[in-house]
Amino acid sequence: MSGPQPQHLAHHLRIRYTKSGKIRFVSHRDVARLFERACRKVQLPVAYSQGFSPRPKLSFGLALSVAHESDAEFLDVELTEKVNTDDLVVELTSALPDGLTVEALRWTRVGEESLQEAISSCRWRIEVIGTTHEAVVDAVSRAISAAELPLDRIRKGKTRTDDVRPMIIDLTVEGQTETGTQLVAELATRPSALRPAELVDVLGLEGLLEGRVRRTNQWTFVDGERREPVAPVSSTERTLECVS
Repeated sequence: MSGPQPQHLAHHLRIRYTKSGKIRFVSHRDVARLFERACRKVQLPVAYSQGFSPRPKLSFGLALSVAHESDAEFLDVELTEKVNTDDLVVELTSALPDGLTVEALRWTRVGEESLQEAISSCRWRIEVIGTTHEAVVDAVSRAISAAELPLDRIRKGKTRTDDVRPMIIDLTVEGQTETGTQLVAELATRPSALRPAELVDVLGLEGLLEGRVRRTNQWTFVDGERREPVAPVSSTERTLECVS
C-alpha cells in the first residue's frame, strides 16, 4: 500500500561523557563514529536522516581539539521511540573504548536549544610550557589588566584582527606542574570561541606552548541560571533526569 508513511515522534537523549588518556589523540570525527557504533551495539532505536545516504541523527556539541582531554563532553541522540534508560549509562560505556566514559544522560525538552546554540563558555585547565613560571604569572597579569588583546586569526581563508579580551571571562594561575605552569581559564564561545591555543598565543611569550589541556565544564544559561547541559552525577547516583 502506497502513500505517506507515519512519522515517528522524535525523542532526544542528551548524553554527557568524558574523554581522557590515549584516546585524546582520536579526532572528533572518529569519536562520532565510535558513538554511532556503540548505539548500534546497545540496539538504540536511533533516527536516521532522509536522502540518498541516510546518517544516524547524532549531534555533538563544541568540537574538542585532538590531544585535549575533557570531563564534560555532550551529544544529542534522536530516537524513534522512548526507551528504558535504567542501565544505558553502563551499557554505552561498555560499548565504547577505554577513555570514553558516559557519565549521565537525560531527555531534552521540546524546543530546547541545540548544544551548539546553548553553550556560552567553557572552563579549561591549561598547562603551559616553554618558559619560567614567573614569566607566565606576569603575562597573565598583563592580559587580565589589558583594555584590548588583539589577535590575528584566519577565518574562511582571510586574516583578520580580533580583540579577544572580552572572550577571556576568567584567567588565573593555579600553580606549577612538573613541566610548566597550570592555568585555569573560562573562555567564551559566542559570538565566536576563543581556543586554548589562541589564549596561549595572546599571552605573548616567546617559546610558550600548550602542555596538557583539559576541558572541565561547558556552561549554558537557562532562565538566568548558569548550568551545564547535563549535570554530572556520581556513580551511585546515575539516574535519568526526565524532563517533560
